[in-house]
Amino acid sequence: MSDTKKFMFLNRRAPYGTIHAWESLEVVLIAAAFEQEVSLMFVDDGVFELVKGQDTSEIGMKNFSPTYRTLGDYEVRHMYVDKASLEARGLTAEDLVEVEWEDWETEETVDNIVEVVDSDKVVELMEESDVVFSF
Repeated sequence: MSDTKKFMFLNRRAPYGTIHAWESLEVVLIAAAFEQEVSLMFVDDGVFELVKGQDTSEIGMKNFSPTYRTLGDYEVRHMYVDKASLEARGLTAEDLVEVEWEDWETEETVDNIVEVVDSDKVVELMEESDVVFSF
């Protein structure tokens, strides 16, 4: 039996104004460091966490959004965005950052692990997970 678990991190809140998004990102990095199968799901206002070109200079908070682009380096292979949440906020896949992933052993690469999915797929992915952390 494998010790590897499927961890799904469900991000529901806007990136700034609370600490939830930042804490989620920290826990994702910890889980990935312990070689767990980590994926992220962005729903509701959580979709704003992946919007390109964030500028936090006017709110006096550090912009941590560039860290998402490095998750592929930590063996995070899947980042999902709820299509209905994007559309409800007037966003499209083109508004989101792209995250590359490369397997250093096989040199397999994926140009963008951020995938927009419908509500049925959101449910399916959450059900397939061993553990779901909601932030």
